[in-house]
Amino acid sequence: MALILAVIFIGTLFSAAIEIRDTRWFWQRSKTPLQWLLCFPLGTQPSGQAFFWSYAYYLSRFLYMFCTYFILGHCKLSLLNICKNLMLLCMSFLWLEFSQSFQLVEIMLAILVYSVIYGYKFWTTIGLPSTCFSFVLSCQIVLLGSNVLCHVGVLLLHLRKGGCNGIGALIFNKTSLKGLLDIWQKHI
Repeated sequence: MALILAVIFIGTLFSAAIEIRDTRWFWQRSKTPLQWLLCFPLGTQPSGQAFFWSYAYYLSRFLYMFCTYFILGHCKLSLLNICKNLMLLCMSFLWLEFSQSFQLVEIMLAILVYSVIYGYKFWTTIGLPSTCFSFVLSCQIVLLGSNVLCHVGVLLLHLRKGGCNGIGALIFNKTSLKGLLDIWQKHI
């Protein structure tokens, strides 16, 4: 699974750079590359190199769910874990269906943070020392904080620059994150 995520991360990174280079002439004066990553122009279709990697990420969510529920099913799964997996699957679908702005940034951030988490879990599994604080929770909080910052950036660009593509999917994304936070707070 880690190898699949690494390939998706590298592919997404290079594809985003190529898309920015190839379409820069179109939005050269009105946007920066960061603005393009956060706010796709209205009417963007889910096709091209960058969206190929979004589809690969979407399919990897099915593989991850399969591994979680059937291979690791002997472990007790919490409601938070189940909801998180279902929400990520639904959000990945909506990102593609509505060409949601900010999906490439979200995919790269999620893969990067979870790669660090899986590396840490491997580190502690082979017997190396663990941290004195909840490392996994801290990484997930960093991911959540970066998501909130990106959401604010997308909303500001949407309101100030004339609209971003897939804003409805972004609202679903925000609602889902709020629901996950509510479940998380009840389990603490």
